[in-house]
Amino acid sequence: MSRFPQSTVLGYPRIGPRRELKRALESYWDGGSTREELDRVGAELRAATWRRLGELGLEGLPSNTFSLYDQVLDTAVLLGAVPERYRGAADPYFAMARGTDGLAPLRMTKWFDTNYHYIVPEIGPGTVFKLDAAKPLAELREARALGFETRPVVVGPVTFLLLSADPGAALDRLDDVLACYEELLGVLAAEGVAWVQLDEPALVQDRTPGELAAVRAAYDRLGAVAARPGLFVSSSFGPLGEALPVLAATPVEAIGVDLVRGGLDGLDALAGKTVVAGVVSGRDVWRTSPERAAHALRAVARHAAQVVVGTSCSLLHVPYDLEAETGLDPALRARLAFAEQKVAEVVALARGGFDGPAPAVRPAPGREPVAAGERSPYPVRAAAQAAHLGLPTLPITTIGSFPQTGELRAARAALTAGTLPEAEYERRVEAEIERVIRLQERLGLDVLVHGEPERNDMVQYFAEHLDGFAVTANGWVQSYGSRCTRPPILHGDVSRPGPITVRWARHAQSLTDKPVKGMLTGPVTIVAWSFVRDDLPLRDVVFQVAAAVREEVRDLEAAGVSIIQVDEPALRELLPLRQAARAGYLEWAVSAYRRATSGVADRTQIHTHLCYSDADQILDAIDGLDADVTTIESARSGARILDAINTVNTVNTVNTVNTVNTVNTVNTADTADTADTVGAFGRGLGPGVYDIHSPRVPSAGEVEALLRRTLAALPADRVWVNPDCGLKTRTYEQVEAALSNVAEATGKLRAELASLTSGRPS
Repeated sequence: MSRFPQSTVLGYPRIGPRRELKRALESYWDGGSTREELDRVGAELRAATWRRLGELGLEGLPSNTFSLYDQVLDTAVLLGAVPERYRGAADPYFAMARGTDGLAPLRMTKWFDTNYHYIVPEIGPGTVFKLDAAKPLAELREARALGFETRPVVVGPVTFLLLSADPGAALDRLDDVLACYEELLGVLAAEGVAWVQLDEPALVQDRTPGELAAVRAAYDRLGAVAARPGLFVSSSFGPLGEALPVLAATPVEAIGVDLVRGGLDGLDALAGKTVVAGVVSGRDVWRTSPERAAHALRAVARHAAQVVVGTSCSLLHVPYDLEAETGLDPALRARLAFAEQKVAEVVALARGGFDGPAPAVRPAPGREPVAAGERSPYPVRAAAQAAHLGLPTLPITTIGSFPQTGELRAARAALTAGTLPEAEYERRVEAEIERVIRLQERLGLDVLVHGEPERNDMVQYFAEHLDGFAVTANGWVQSYGSRCTRPPILHGDVSRPGPITVRWARHAQSLTDKPVKGMLTGPVTIVAWSFVRDDLPLRDVVFQVAAAVREEVRDLEAAGVSIIQVDEPALRELLPLRQAARAGYLEWAVSAYRRATSGVADRTQIHTHLCYSDADQILDAIDGLDADVTTIESARSGARILDAINTVNTVNTVNTVNTVNTVNTVNTADTADTADTVGAFGRGLGPGVYDIHSPRVPSAGEVEALLRRTLAALPADRVWVNPDCGLKTRTYEQVEAALSNVAEATGKLRAELASLTSGRPS
């Protein structure tokens, strides 16, 4: 077996330095180009990546890290795990990812504790696994045609099954999946492949004895394949912990360890192995400390048969190239490294040197969290808000953003370039706000939004108006599919020089008599979706941001805004991967949110929003935010959040169910009697009824069915009606059709509820 190359990365960005893949994907989806044209763009991006990695001197080049949507979805196709309902679609791959007119997509959620989203596989007893190695073989041959030998990368069998919709049942199919991996190893060996990389990040989480036994069985079996490449099993996002000795006891030749987040414990288990030492972080944009990296490499070398310098995870999570950021402050720029610079660091460390500063940054001791802000008890607030707002049963709202048109993006670019006067830009934004308000009024929505036409991104917009942040011009990072963000760089102490959103909220409210929500991003999410300074504990940074958000909340209220939404979709995302650290994180994260949203009058209604992050795992923490209304993704995930809510609310919810219509009504007196004792989600809740990450428009019947499920779990007077998430990525045509159906379904159920109430004995 050939020796492993001395330097490598676990993966690389794939969207293109100028988001070439995004544009090609969206053109194909819109019918503006063919699949052949899309594939040609993909081939060009792969070729450019391999050439650049070769120019930088990297020895171990990966392949099969490119994806047209998501690597987990690619693995499902590789293994033949395509649910039968998608097989007849014109393009089954994108039907699973995005849905079609008559077919909902697969569920989507976050990739461990990152802002990257993956498509959740469906594995059941009837799933027939059959290897289709066309994609990894094609990329391997493409690279060879360019003169590069590469290492194919595939999601490992245990992680693939553990990430499925029903991981417990999916692990029962391990033997069947391993048969495909055995076949794949044989195919790659016949192709002359020296090494294959199997990504197993799920092993850095707490694993049961049964799951660890599955790890041992899987890699004993794959290691026993007679003709195969060398097996490199990589991990990311934390320490392998109890999985390390299990994995090390198998015949795998190489193991990848995250030495940025994982530490140096347990390295003696790696004796005799090749170790790919992840000393260069793939999760942040800070330059690597050569002292720290060298210390970790020496520690590994005391045990390993060979030490390979690598990244802690795929570089998918950082931008392409710092050289494209000429507008950053030079002092800050000197501290940064994007993907290209991180590859150069890997190569330099492997060659025994390092060119650059050597900051010995250590997080300062943590301060005690600021006490959570307190508001009046919910029943007191609810009464004040009901009297002030006068909303109907099942109030309809949206999450915040409306479609970002090409005209809006062009105007924003022209403003930045100095070719559009600021006054004219603001006039266009005001016109778009009026368009959004009039549309919502016409559709019959009850709580309106201004549509956020002035915002490029829900985090970047705030970063541009807060001290302590820097923003990039080309620092794009893939979030899912064609969706990219430019994470801000949080490099100093955070403060708010002045109001950020008040002007636009005030203008929107002046256009209508209906309440318009003020729209803010929460402190945890602003920090989670930024590249954050590493010289302070994360909780201290979050509390600095919370103080700035608190000032904005108060200014919105003073401007006459009666409903303020502070989104916190990253609350679940930042949850530590190990159970032991979760309680401490949730304590300060919830405390920061409550601090940010306290200090308003009882009649001011606070909303929050969460999406696409398995929020059912942290229901108590979400409830602890003490928002008056929580809107939460539900349609994309098949309303699984309702099962969790129904479980915790069974004792406290008082429902009168109409057995024919499955519509719940609650006696007002009953609600008042139980309001002080309600459990999780004893306040307003809006499980989404419209999956906005798919271009398909749900019918009124689909929306009605989801609402009936919601009303079977919650009393009607606490249910809100809303999409899963913001509408920024959709078109106006799609949005108007979908919201019309939402309003139609809601109207039908309101009529049923009114009929039940009017016919009820006093």
